[in-house]
Amino acid sequence: MSSLKLLLLVLFPTFTATQQLPSDPGVAGPPLEIVHLYNDQWPTGITVSQDGRKFSNYPPGLDANNTNDGSNGKYTVAELIGSDSETPYPNAEINSPPGGAINYTTYPPTGANHQTHLIGVQSVVLDPLDRLWILDTGRALTPDGVLVPASYGGPKLVCVSLSTNSVVRTIVFPPTVAYPDSYLNDVRFDLRGGGGVAYITDSSSEGRNGIIVVDLGSGESWRHLDGTPEVRPERGFVAFVWGTPLYYIPSPGQPLTTAPLGADGIALSADGQHLFWGSVGGRTLYSIPTERLRDRSQNSELLAQASIVNRGQRGVSDGFETDSNGFIYAGNLEQSAISFYNPKNASTSMFVRDPRINWSDTLSVGSDGYLYFTNNQLSLGSAFFPGTDRRQRPFVLFRAKLPENGSRVSLLDGL
Repeated sequence: MSSLKLLLLVLFPTFTATQQLPSDPGVAGPPLEIVHLYNDQWPTGITVSQDGRKFSNYPPGLDANNTNDGSNGKYTVAELIGSDSETPYPNAEINSPPGGAINYTTYPPTGANHQTHLIGVQSVVLDPLDRLWILDTGRALTPDGVLVPASYGGPKLVCVSLSTNSVVRTIVFPPTVAYPDSYLNDVRFDLRGGGGVAYITDSSSEGRNGIIVVDLGSGESWRHLDGTPEVRPERGFVAFVWGTPLYYIPSPGQPLTTAPLGADGIALSADGQHLFWGSVGGRTLYSIPTERLRDRSQNSELLAQASIVNRGQRGVSDGFETDSNGFIYAGNLEQSAISFYNPKNASTSMFVRDPRINWSDTLSVGSDGYLYFTNNQLSLGSAFFPGTDRRQRPFVLFRAKLPENGSRVSLLDGL
C-alpha cells in the first residue's frame, strides 16, 4: 500500500455497516391509540362526554366538501359511532339549513342566516355540566373555494342537552361582536358564579382577530384585545410541517402569503384565573387574567392590553387544552408532537411525539384520563403551499394517557 493511501485511511477512516450514528428517534411519551377513523368528511373538533360519548364537527369554512348545499346530506356536527362511522347530531334536520349553508340570492353570496340551523361549525365543546356547546361561524366555502361572509343569525353558540339530544339554548352574536368576516374558532367555559362565562377566539384570516366574551346568564357578548399584536399572526412567520414550508393561499388564484391565522387555540387555567391562547401564525403562548376580559368598564380595554403576559415559545400549534395538573397542552406541529406548558415553573415539556402526527387540530381531555385529539392533515390541504390537496383519507382521532393521573377540569360552583 502506498504511503498516500495509508495517510488517507488514517485521516478519513471508512465507516462500516456496524457503526451507528445518532438519529432522531421520532417517538416519545405514551403510546398513541387510534380511536376513530374519519372516512368521508374532514374534521376539526373533538369533545368527549363524562360517559364516553364522542362528538366531532366538520367546518365548511375550511373544506368545501363539508358544505351543505341543501341536498347533499352533509353535516357539520356528528356523534361518533364505533370506530369509523358518524351520525348527524343532534339530528340531520338542524344540520341541513333550508336552501343550504350559502345564500346565493345575495351578491356576493353570504352565509345563510338561519338561527335554528347549523351553518358552519368550527368547534364543539362540553361544559362542566356535560352540555354540548356548538360554535357556529355562520360561514362556508363555495365549490370554487371562496369563503363567504357571515350574516346575522349564522354566528351563534348553541347548547344541546345530551340527555334529550335536543337544543336547549341558542345565543346569537350581534354583528358588532361577530363581524361578517370574523371566524369564531374555539370556546372554553367557566360556570362559576351566576350563569357562567364563555371565552371564544376569533382567528379570522381577514384580520378581525380578538377574544369574545359571553355572559351565559344574560346572553350578552363583547370583544376584547381587538387587533392587538398578541392576537394577530406574526409578520413573516413561516411554519414547517413534515419538512414543507407553509405559505398560505388566501383564495383561488391569489398569490402566496404567510399564514394569516390569528388567535386560535384557547385554554383556561385549572383555577379559571387565566386564559391562554396563541396564533396559528406564530409560536408564542400568551395569557391574560380572566377578570380583565370580564371587565366592561370604561378603561377595561386598556387594562386588558396592559395585562397580557408573554409565556414564551410553545411551538406551532392549533388547539389547546388543560388538565387537572394545571398543564396547558398545545400541538407542536413542526415536531410531530404535542407539548405542554407548566405554569408552576414556566417551562414547556414534550408530552407525546409520533411520526404519524402532522396537524393535531383540536385537543380534548376526557374524564378517563386521556387526551384526545384530531389529526387532520390540514397542512396538506390546498390552502397551503404548494396549493394542491395532498390529504389522504382516513383522517384520525388519537388518544394518549395523560401524565400524573391528569383528568378533565370542571370550573363549577362547589368544586
